[in-house]
Amino acid sequence: MRNRLRVLRAERGWTQEELGKRLGVSRQAVNALETEKHDPSLDLAYRIAAAFELKVEEVFENPHL
Repeated sequence: MRNRLRVLRAERGWTQEELGKRLGVSRQAVNALETEKHDPSLDLAYRIAAAFELKVEEVFENPHL
């Protein structure tokens, strides 16, 4: 699933490690999401959006549209 994680994280000056701590996941998990090797669970997608104070749709692209 396409996402804006890397851009959003960079805009805030957060490292992958910092974002991972905010989300309760590892730095490697953040990297896998950013490189689109793995899709987040629905719960994690909502936690990511909340961390950036955005709607899920503003972080992730719907592949079905």
